[in-house]
Amino acid sequence: MRAIAKSLLLGLMVVVMGLMVAIAPAPAESFDRQNLRMSDFSGQDLRGNDFTRADLAEADLRGVNLQGVRMFDANLVKANLEGADLRGATLDGARFIRANLTNAILSGSYAFNADFRKATITGTDFTDVMLDLRTIDLLCEMAEGSNAVTGNNTRDTLYCP
Repeated sequence: MRAIAKSLLLGLMVVVMGLMVAIAPAPAESFDRQNLRMSDFSGQDLRGNDFTRADLAEADLRGVNLQGVRMFDANLVKANLEGADLRGATLDGARFIRANLTNAILSGSYAFNADFRKATITGTDFTDVMLDLRTIDLLCEMAEGSNAVTGNNTRDTLYCP
C-alpha cells in the first residue's frame, strides 16, 4: 500500500512540475539600447525584461504584461501602452511623451524623473508610484477616469486635490 501511495505521489509531482514549466513566463531578455521603434509587442508576456535605454517610440504595447521590467531612460514617445501592466516596473527617466497609457496599471512602479507630457492617462492606475512633485502636478491636470481592471480612480491614485 505504501509503495502505491509513493508512486501516486511521485506521479502527481511530475504532473505538477510539468504544468509549472508549461505556464512559466519566458526567461527575461535584455533589449538594452536596442532600436525597437514601431515594434508590435501587443498581448505578449514580457515580465522582467530589460528595456534600459531602448527606443520604443510608437511601439504597440497594448495589453502587454510588463511587470517588473526595467525601462530606465527608455524612449516611449507615442507608444501605445493601453491596458499594459507595468506593476513594479523601473521607469526612471522614461519618456512617455504623447504615449497612450489608457487603463494601464503602474502600481508600485518607480517613475521618478519620467516624462509624461501630453500622455493620455485616462483610467491609468498610479497607486504607490514614486513620482516627483512636478510630475504629479502635471498628471493631475489631465487625470480622469477609473481603471477598468483595478477600479481605482486615476485622480485618487495620484492624490490630486
